[in-house]
Amino acid sequence: MGTQQERARLLRDLHRPGDPLVLANVWDAASARLVAAAGARAVATASASVSWSLGSPDGGGGDREQVLARTAQVVRAVDLPVTADLESGYAATAAGVGETVTALLATGAVGVNLEDEERPLEEAAERIAAARAAADAFGVPAFVNGRTDVFLRGLGAPEGRLDEAVRRLRAYVEAGADGVFVPGVADPETIAALVAAVPAPLNVLAAPGSPSVAELAELGVARISLGPGLAKVAYAAVRRAAEEVYASGTYTALDGGLTYQELNGLFPG
Repeated sequence: MGTQQERARLLRDLHRPGDPLVLANVWDAASARLVAAAGARAVATASASVSWSLGSPDGGGGDREQVLARTAQVVRAVDLPVTADLESGYAATAAGVGETVTALLATGAVGVNLEDEERPLEEAAERIAAARAAADAFGVPAFVNGRTDVFLRGLGAPEGRLDEAVRRLRAYVEAGADGVFVPGVADPETIAALVAAVPAPLNVLAAPGSPSVAELAELGVARISLGPGLAKVAYAAVRRAAEEVYASGTYTALDGGLTYQELNGLFPG
């Protein structure tokens, strides 16, 4: 799909309020190809899913080089723009975040998701600015998605979370973020308020009980992520089948699985 710069511009164009980019987040080449075949317009990794598949916990437990190597495999597997969830940048400093983003772009990816965790606002914004500067220096208009965890982690008093999230997101946009991500919100009123208050495409995390894609589109959402949702479903299937065979010696949980031919056919020689 053209040059890396062209893929980056396409990813930017796909963030349209009212016609959201839907990302069924992946963790390896096979999941990426399955999602692409299902009709995805772009592919995104989920940090939790990648970390679990590499034998590490989410939330800072991943090894940067392993995560980047896995991202490179995803990029090679699909002919679509790829954006990577890199937690808070796998670095202790803003300069380190810039180095991580440079290495990410060297894989061919064209977007990055960076979360603020519980860092002070100024520090979090500085890390966004470092990511923006690294992408500009690399010569790729990568989409930088600035995430706040105010709602996801339940930070502060409930009545003040919307204002705090907006304060942070506006600062990230000023620092160079192209879009903003607020996991942990599902009620339409809060989502609409975020859309109205922040001058950037809004990304929300969807799960059972969330508004539908059509409903989120009506609210003005520009990007919808499933996060680790697909990996949770996949690993639940593994556990069900394993528990059945060891408990009862039967195999009914294997019904409905993809065939060998289907999976092997994802990677023609």
